[in-house]
Amino acid sequence: MSTTHSGIRVSGPEGYHEKMFNLVGDRNPLELLAQTASTLDDIVGRYSAMILRRRPFEGKWTPNEVIGHLTDSEWVYGYRLRLILCEDGPAIFGTNQDLWVAALQHNEREPSELVGIFRTLRQFNLAVWRRTPLEDLQRIGQHNERGPESLGVMLRLLAGHDLSHVTQITRYAEAVRQQE
Repeated sequence: MSTTHSGIRVSGPEGYHEKMFNLVGDRNPLELLAQTASTLDDIVGRYSAMILRRRPFEGKWTPNEVIGHLTDSEWVYGYRLRLILCEDGPAIFGTNQDLWVAALQHNEREPSELVGIFRTLRQFNLAVWRRTPLEDLQRIGQHNERGPESLGVMLRLLAGHDLSHVTQITRYAEAVRQQE
């Protein structure tokens, strides 16, 4: 069993899938994905950049780093979507999210800039998701850590990932605010 930066306790890929799927529930993943950029805008409007750049807990990301992680994830998932749509059973690889967040210096970026980049990537990717025929949601990629993963599963994972991290950003920003 391991713990992710969002504090989610998971046991292998099945635990991660279950947690993300439970967050989505019966809701339409595409509708959830379409709301995330506006939700992030609201968060950035509610909290100062100073609060979003402060580390709420030792060893955890700042709220701004979580926004940067969502931006990275949108780029990665967009690539995976296209790869699986265009190739038969391609290999898809996980990333070392901690290295990406550190190397890309997300905490040095303006929160509104990160949200703008996220919004652009999300709109671009949502256009592809919405044009994807239902039968293509069965297309599979071979994830190096989680095994075979269909586009349908990937779509639900991405929606759950959004929900998990949006909650985390707000929780972390409130923790920072209370420390002041």
